[in-house]
Amino acid sequence: MDALLSWLFSSEEEELYVLDCLAYLMAFMAACTFVTLLFENVPYGRYATSKYGFPVNARLAWFIQELPAILVPLCLVVWTSSAKTSLLPNQLLIAMYFCHYVQRSLIYPFLIRGGKPTPFASFALAIVFCMYNGYMQVRYLSHYAEYPAHWVTHPCFIAGSVLWLFGWLVNVHSDHILRNLRKPGETGYKIPTGGMFEYVSGANFLGEITEWAGFALAGHSVHSSAFAIFTTVVLASRAVAHHKWYLAKFEDYPKHRKALIPFLF
Repeated sequence: MDALLSWLFSSEEEELYVLDCLAYLMAFMAACTFVTLLFENVPYGRYATSKYGFPVNARLAWFIQELPAILVPLCLVVWTSSAKTSLLPNQLLIAMYFCHYVQRSLIYPFLIRGGKPTPFASFALAIVFCMYNGYMQVRYLSHYAEYPAHWVTHPCFIAGSVLWLFGWLVNVHSDHILRNLRKPGETGYKIPTGGMFEYVSGANFLGEITEWAGFALAGHSVHSSAFAIFTTVVLASRAVAHHKWYLAKFEDYPKHRKALIPFLF
């Protein structure tokens, strides 16, 4: 792996420059995605259409598309000279990243109950994004990120870590609620209740947005911030779309419930 990186980049300074450029590019993509999602929903799940390619089984799609987010970083940590992995702040941030994606790629797909197939275009783009972001986040943290002494006791790191943990728990719990809405043999959509769903329609999206916002605050880098911004753009749009869909489909949908931010939005 070191040989490959040496072939791609003439120096560590060049690779760090590329990592920075990738982060700014992701922020730019977030802006473009924001405009695009004003006119069309992300085409997977209930918004999937055949115009984005042939359908891929939901379990298979989630497993394969999220797997590079683990495999690429794992190769970087295990098979490269990861100069910063002995430092506690870097270790904790890398652990946050892996904790999310182990759950998302190795656990979540096998708990899905009858999910709608994913169009191939969405599936392929997700694979590319997971490779891109996995390299950017973990290569920076494992080889380049430098934090002040005692960064783990800094208010930004503590607050960010608490936000990350809260968001991760909300995300996992909300997915559990959604999985168990229907009894075996039942079909169709139901109104989710319990947990943060008592306050917002997109509780699972709120959890993941909070997660990566906390990661960005704790990581204090343009790389983690760009990922948090991109995630917020995509998932906030999806939460709003879900909220409108629920209101249109269910006459008895709770009127006090907001789309994404409790009591506000």
